Amino acid sequence: MIAAVKTRWWMFGLALGGMVAGSMLVGEARAQTPSVGMVATAAGGWSPVPMPPAAPAVTKFFPLSEVKRGMRGVAYTVFEGVNPEPMQVEILGVLKEALGPGQDMILARLHGDKPEYTGVVAGMSGSPVYIEGRLVGALSYRIGQFSKEPIAGITPIESMLQVRDDDGAGGMKLASVSTETAGQPEMRAMETPLVFGGFSEETVERFGDRFRAMGLTPVVGLGGADSAAVQPEPLVPGSAVSAILVRGDLSMAGTCTVTYLDPKRLLACGHPITQYGPVDMPMTKAMVLATLASPLNAFKIINTTETVGAFTEDRASAIMGRFGVEARMIPVVVEVVPPPNMDKAAPSQTKTFHFEVLDNRQLTPSAMLVSVYQSLQTNNTAAEELSYRMTGEIDVKGLPPVRMQGLMAQSEFNPATINAALLVNDRFSKVYGNALEQPVVTGLRLKVEAIPSRMTAVLESARLGRIEAHAGDEIEVEATLHPYQAEARLVRLKVKLPAELSAGPMRVVVSDGGTVDRLTTRTGADRSVGLADAVAAMNRMHANDRVYVTLLDHAAQAVLDGEALPGVPLSMANVLEPLKEAQKMQLTGESVVEAGSVDAGYAVSGYQVLNLVVK
Repeated sequence: MIAAVKTRWWMFGLALGGMVAGSMLVGEARAQTPSVGMVATAAGGWSPVPMPPAAPAVTKFFPLSEVKRGMRGVAYTVFEGVNPEPMQVEILGVLKEALGPGQDMILARLHGDKPEYTGVVAGMSGSPVYIEGRLVGALSYRIGQFSKEPIAGITPIESMLQVRDDDGAGGMKLASVSTETAGQPEMRAMETPLVFGGFSEETVERFGDRFRAMGLTPVVGLGGADSAAVQPEPLVPGSAVSAILVRGDLSMAGTCTVTYLDPKRLLACGHPITQYGPVDMPMTKAMVLATLASPLNAFKIINTTETVGAFTEDRASAIMGRFGVEARMIPVVVEVVPPPNMDKAAPSQTKTFHFEVLDNRQLTPSAMLVSVYQSLQTNNTAAEELSYRMTGEIDVKGLPPVRMQGLMAQSEFNPATINAALLVNDRFSKVYGNALEQPVVTGLRLKVEAIPSRMTAVLESARLGRIEAHAGDEIEVEATLHPYQAEARLVRLKVKLPAELSAGPMRVVVSDGGTVDRLTTRTGADRSVGLADAVAAMNRMHANDRVYVTLLDHAAQAVLDGEALPGVPLSMANVLEPLKEAQKMQLTGESVVEAGSVDAGYAVSGYQVLNLVVK
């Protein structure tokens, strides 16, 4: 009777750990357009047979060698909610070596109401594809950005299983998949939407290219994170899964789709996020609020939920996560003190941001920079120029903390918020990117106090209280500072000349902190130094809100491992000559002797060179 009226029932099921989610669909069978829930027959047609369990005890695989044009299959992804939905796949052929030497790609066309409406969607990468109930690979690539047809590339499961079986020890090189020449579309990895929670559009626009260069698509305000949310549905092939870069008061997460899983681990994406190799990122479940169709770049709107493990490998053919593993994160605290509010009825409130940043050599510096910048942006809501008095520390296991201090003000090129964030980035990158050792950064603490004016000053002139003196004498130094759009002011300090100064003319440098750093730090060819030396060198750097007096004595000076060694005897200088020739040391004819400094109250720039005769 049912056959007479051409009505059929189709069922598809997804099962994992005893949970079965199914649905029944009624419709009319059509020869060319497959109905939702139908799977391929050996003859290449569509059949309303039930889909095998999505996560059986032993997953069966469809060999790449048996893939032929015209075969039909089914893929699973989440369009809305947490339950994967099927879409039909028509195999168009195999592209030989499309992903690198010996690395083929399967080309396919997607069928079904949703994929034909949305096209290939960012966040869909990793969606498992089955032929005859066996896993053949993951949807992972698309053609250009404006393709009118949902044609996708499939990463063969054999390539993905290399990540599982070799534990990421190898990995193919990725073909050109992230750029596109105008008028010449090419196969490119489906973008991984990187959802920024708590970030402004201006912040993401300013720093977004750092993440786009790694194949991530920054998305602002279209998703969020709730690590306390419980998502009872287990992960299955086709589920959305997220890699966390930042969590806490600010959040940043990239999302793709689960391809394969077993009791200990899963494979996802079908392409790399960064292709860095070993990684350490929290792995969470995710809920798809909606799938947005767009001819430019369709993507899923995601909320990340509970943590289930950590991603440990990021390779060319897949990323791998392990269940029950806890990723190491770097805790960050940023305290922002706003300018004084004249309205006593509504006093300004100090805001403290607590968040954690992933520990990954490639991603962490950018994630840290954008997060610190966003924290500082909180109080930059007025049109007035702001400056920031900044203090902070970077904690490094086994070493003294790296100190950060100074007065960050607007410059010709950047506002104060950028300059403050760049200072933190400079110090952090010098620690985190050490070429000789891998540091363990255990935390970052930062306090910034906003000042409602541009606190910069140029050192215009300087003079000595006298031009002749004896070694051991005390002399007075006077400097003229010209603050931004304000009257000039004088700063004075007394310095004591060292008793061992050589007789004769000597230069006296009155300057900002940066000039002293350049005088006391080795210049020329860059040389990698150990982590302890790098930390020590940064802690010797001079604050930018003081005026310094430096003496240039006639005695030779050596700069070794970034530290100045003044007053080197001539005989010792000859012994050190081989180090100089090997570019391990700098030897100069003058010794730099720091004589004193005074608080300027401004971010100072400039220097003056004076002459003193030592009798």
